[in-house]
Formats: sequence, C-alpha cells, structure tokens
Amino acid sequence: MITYRHHIVSLVAVFLALAVGIAVGGGPLADPDRTDAAAAPADTGSEQVGLVSAYADSFATSGAARLLGQRLEDRSVALLTTGGVEEEVVVALTGQIEAAGGSVTARYELLDRLVGGSSTSLVDTLGARLADEVDDGAVDPDAAAYDRMGQLLGLAVSTSAPDGTPAGAGTSTLRQGLAGADLVSSSDPEAPRAPLVLLVLGEDTDPDVLAGLVSGVATVAGGTVVAAASDSAEDGTLAALREAGTPGGVVSVDGVESALGHVSTALALLVATSGAGGDFGPHGADGAVPVP
Repeated sequence: MITYRHHIVSLVAVFLALAVGIAVGGGPLADPDRTDAAAAPADTGSEQVGLVSAYADSFATSGAARLLGQRLEDRSVALLTTGGVEEEVVVALTGQIEAAGGSVTARYELLDRLVGGSSTSLVDTLGARLADEVDDGAVDPDAAAYDRMGQLLGLAVSTSAPDGTPAGAGTSTLRQGLAGADLVSSSDPEAPRAPLVLLVLGEDTDPDVLAGLVSGVATVAGGTVVAAASDSAEDGTLAALREAGTPGGVVSVDGVESALGHVSTALALLVATSGAGGDFGPHGADGAVPVP
C-alpha cells in the first residue's frame, strides 16, 4: 500500500514534471516501495497525519488549475453513483470536471435493485428483452446477465464518439426500461450520451455485480473511471474489484473524500481517454497519481 506521505510526494512530482513539460513514467514515481521511501520514518501520530492530510488537500486545491488546465474541454462525463455517496463528494467532483473545461451530462443513480445482487433473474430477463429491442450489435447476447446489463447501461448513458451523441429513440427505450424496473434513476432523462463515464461508489455493493456492470459499460464508453473513498479501497467493494482484476481499460481511483482525490479523479478521466487502465490512489497498485 502506498503511504499517504508518498501519495503527496508523488502528486508534487507530477505537478513539477507537468510544469516543465517532461514525461513521467519511470524514476521516482515508478516504484512506491523504493528504498528511500521505505527508509523514511513512519508517521503514526494522529496530529501529524492530520497536518499531512491538510497540506495534501491545500496543495491539490492550489495546483489543480496547473495540473489540469482546460484538458477536459468539450469532453462530457456521465456521472454514475451508488447508494450512500456523500453529496459533497459529488459536488466537488463535478466542480473539478467543470474547472478543467468538461461538463457532466447527467447523474445516474444505480439503485440497490441493480447493484445489490438480489435481482439477478430480473436483470437477466430485462437485459435480454432490451437487447432485442435495441439490436444495434453493441450488446453480446451470450454475455452473463450483469455484463450484458452493463453494456445496455453503457449504451444508455455513453458513447465512444469523442464529442458525445444526442439521446435517440434507442437511448430513450433503454433509459425508460431501466427506470421502469427501478434499476437506474436519472437527473435528466433526455441528457445526451457522454464519451466518459465516472462511477462513484458509496456503500458496499456486490463486487461481482459491480465487476460485470463496469466491464459492460467499458465496452461502450470512450473511457471509464471508478472512484471511491479510502475505506472502500481498504476492505470494501473497490478492494474486491481490484483484487479480482479491474476490467481492462478501466481506471480506478481511491481517496475521493479528499481534495487530493478529486484532482486525481479528474486526472484519471484524462488517462481513460487514451484507453489505458490502472489502479491509483493511496491504495492503488499502479501508483499514487494517474499521469495523463
């Protein structure tokens, strides 16, 4: 696990590298367990941890504009959430996306009937029917129930087109079907489809269900990011998703309860546009900070 101190050092290094226009890939960011980091004395006092955390958030807030600029300009994001997400986190992430020039098309709440794992029969039956109704070749009829539902969800909210696409008749059919079955609710049923998808996890859900849904969405969207708080990455849903293997091309970020996590999530959206995946954050195996 990456220490919070190393997470901060990594973000500072990324900031400096971007400031002078050099590429970051190897060197000091490549191995969070390198000797000099391991040799640093551990911080155990709660007061010191609090000071480090406050510094990290202050740095992230101050440096976000330089790190991100307008690099999400003209990019739209479909925001998906599960139950229990803190509203201040949603507001902060939305603000970070907008500050980087992007926009959120709509918020889609994945309801417990979908992510709880207790309605597999409904998900399977409805998924088969909706796949027949849409029938545009994007849905694998032989996919497992939640993978297929993820593909349908992806078609309902996202697209691989970089500029997004308007919501057509097929989109409306999917959204009405998902809403009518109490699987997904939307803040704007007429919202356009976005090239980027950001799924923010709240309370723990069935990790196998989540893996299927995320895998399905990723086959449709231009880029997919899964973000969660630190506790989810320690021993919750995000930890289970990562342990099983984050679906290919999907970027995961933990620590979204902090300003540092908000900036890292926006950076992850940039990484996702390239099709690269990886697990980032204080508990991420691929580094503290996603580097576009």
